[in-house]
Amino acid sequence: MDILPAIDLKDGKAVRLSKGVMDSAKIYSDEPWKIAKEFEKVGSKWVHLVDLNGAFKGEPANLEQIKKIRQNCDLFIEVGGGIRDEDTIKMYMDLGVDRVILGSVALKNPNFVKEMAKQYPVVVGIDAKGGMVAVEGWAEVSSMKATTLAKEFANVGVKAIICTDISKDGMLSGVNVKFTEEIAKASGIPTIASGGVKGLEDIVKCKQSGIISGVIVGKAYYEGKIDLEEAFKVI
Repeated sequence: MDILPAIDLKDGKAVRLSKGVMDSAKIYSDEPWKIAKEFEKVGSKWVHLVDLNGAFKGEPANLEQIKKIRQNCDLFIEVGGGIRDEDTIKMYMDLGVDRVILGSVALKNPNFVKEMAKQYPVVVGIDAKGGMVAVEGWAEVSSMKATTLAKEFANVGVKAIICTDISKDGMLSGVNVKFTEEIAKASGIPTIASGGVKGLEDIVKCKQSGIISGVIVGKAYYEGKIDLEEAFKVI
């Protein structure tokens, strides 16, 4: 199981939101690349980047920071937020990003995602409120079940699914292990839990499930609730 520490980018800064609400942004650093270096230092292989402005605009909006992170660390980088077309995917590949996360477009145009997954390292982001898929920076909740969408991407070359229970995101209230397991079973694809990690016990729960392939750690790290070095030893 992988631990993927997260950096959420808003207006060039590293922030965390509560339940995906932009106005709730708490700034943690003006230099996000330095946080990526910290992740590298404590033993991380990955960094999970979210372009929050991009998620709302539908196009990349924090490219300078993403470039700086790529230039200053040797981590594997995955990026999500506002990736809606092949040109943007190509642009990120040219920047040296290792894989891209397709979220809103996965619901609106699943065939596009399947096509892209044949050519590029694609991860599908499924964000849900009450088990229903949410899109456009979580501003809209659809009428599709998250598990139904997950099934759509079985056996098409998608590298992983990242599933977020929005009600838990940034709330330090514990990972929704059951929801993550349901997505993993529905898709048969490596599934990464996101949202709600409050401490080491959540990492342990995800590992013990045996079916969860990764967990994203955000606010718990920034608020000093989890020692990443210790967490890497646990896995």
